[in-house]
Amino acid sequence: MSEKKTSRIIELNEDLIENNDRLAEQNKQLLKKKKIRSFDLVGAIGAGKTAIIENIAERIGKDYKLFVINGDVATRIDADRIEKFGVQTIQINTGKECALNSYHISQVLKNYDLNEVDIIFIENVGNLICPSDFILGTEKRIVIVSITEGPWVIRKHPMLFKYSDIAVINKIDLKDVIDVNIEDMIKDAMEINPKLKVFTTSATTGENISKLINCILN
Repeated sequence: MSEKKTSRIIELNEDLIENNDRLAEQNKQLLKKKKIRSFDLVGAIGAGKTAIIENIAERIGKDYKLFVINGDVATRIDADRIEKFGVQTIQINTGKECALNSYHISQVLKNYDLNEVDIIFIENVGNLICPSDFILGTEKRIVIVSITEGPWVIRKHPMLFKYSDIAVINKIDLKDVIDVNIEDMIKDAMEINPKLKVFTTSATTGENISKLINCILN
């Protein structure tokens, strides 16, 4: 009896991911048709996802029409922070769900005037595990970690790095007080995914944010 139940669960999960991937492809084709650049930002709570988007918005918000979709379990704290830079935002509260999925994004895209958008940033729910199962249909995925999460954070969460295009190691302004070898973290990321473009940043001081922006725009 238990084997049959397990089989059903596996089939359900496979259907869920398959449906998500199909809808993600539709999202991707819509954004491509509209010539909109799109980026999905993933990372743990406190890694600095919102702070990095704030930095980006402050620097390029006057030159590009930005649209930010913020995912969180509850509240619209992150969206409110970004709106202060004159950027259009939408907050998605997932409740019990630990990650955004392509259906969430499809509903936003369906009900928003995409003719007024150049670049979309999707800030996923703060989690290093769940988002690895659900692609959203963006052009590129950016995974963000911070040195405050410890020296093994990348090795412990290889899937997000394997399926990301850009990796950001944030909070390097704390390198003198945190016992972490940043070069080793970069090496860990590159061993998991040699195609990754890795940036070390400080959202607090703005260090290397311009390099990250240049990568996003080009």
